[in-house]
Amino acid sequence: MSKDCFICNKHKGTIDTAGVKIFEDEYVYVGHIDKGVRPSYLGHIMIDLKRHAPGLGDLTIEEANAFGQIMARLSKAVKETENAEHIYALVSGNSVAHLHMHIVPRYPNTPEEYWGPNEVYSWADAPFGMNEDIVKVCERVRNYLEENSDED
Repeated sequence: MSKDCFICNKHKGTIDTAGVKIFEDEYVYVGHIDKGVRPSYLGHIMIDLKRHAPGLGDLTIEEANAFGQIMARLSKAVKETENAEHIYALVSGNSVAHLHMHIVPRYPNTPEEYWGPNEVYSWADAPFGMNEDIVKVCERVRNYLEENSDED
């Protein structure tokens, strides 16, 4: 863990974030993105590697297996529970050098000019919400993962 890392501090509990835990094992933590006092795009979920490592090339084989499996399971869960028609997955590492992946749904009737993991945020009719709405998304996705753990 790095004391200056936002994600490490989030996992230590020194930073509060919106929503509730969706999934956690010894390698990854999954929760909803938190935009602070601004509404968050509903269904924008983060997969964090628990160990402090900067990028995909720093994963151990065990971490890579866990990361890949939850990425696939989570993408399916968000499509099913949130009625998403497409899932974007993005790892950039530009602002936080701790491996995390953005899972961003595209909802039905999103105009094509707003397709993309960043572009959906500009769509006026995109579903945004505060903590109460975020918690509901988290609970639906978590319940789906739990109920379908042996089908994935």
